[in-house]
Amino acid sequence: MGKIVCLMGRSSSGKDTIYKKLLEQNKVALLPIVPYTTRPIRAGEEDGVEYHFTDEAGFQQLLGVGSIVEERVYHTCLGMWRYFTVADDGIDLTNNSYVMIGTLEAYAQMCQFYGADKVLPVMIELDDGVRLQRALDREKTQDHPKYEEMCRRFLADAEDFSEERLEQAEISRRFYNGDLDNCLEEITSYLQENLN
Repeated sequence: MGKIVCLMGRSSSGKDTIYKKLLEQNKVALLPIVPYTTRPIRAGEEDGVEYHFTDEAGFQQLLGVGSIVEERVYHTCLGMWRYFTVADDGIDLTNNSYVMIGTLEAYAQMCQFYGADKVLPVMIELDDGVRLQRALDREKTQDHPKYEEMCRRFLADAEDFSEERLEQAEISRRFYNGDLDNCLEEITSYLQENLN
């Protein structure tokens, strides 16, 4: 039986890079779960790769047919953005394990939908100063940088990933991403031990 690996962490902690490296290295057999979002596509992103980009009408249609596994709503400086996972025939835990990027709320909802024994949390951490610089550097590359939204996300992370919330979600194992290769090696070993 397979499991869903849920990569979590504050913004700019390296989740996207680790996600891509796990899929590239093939040391652990994982398939991607590509989430959906109603936020605007960023420069360098491709529909169906980082996210399936849709709009509010698309979300409501999927909700109406009962296909939403988990969802988060963010009231941003640019309007309401939804991030969500859709249950479809592409997720087959009988034969495969998967990896996704999510939040603590997404992790909890995935556990509720699939069962806690089917979802493996991987919490990635990094120094706040390094994260802020990474976020700023990334935002500068956008055609229309949204610094206010970047700051809102950064500040919201303090509450979203507070120690209290991590304890409530029973997240005990954490991986520090000060050195990507070392962090990836630790996560790979952890997955090899915990995936059937």
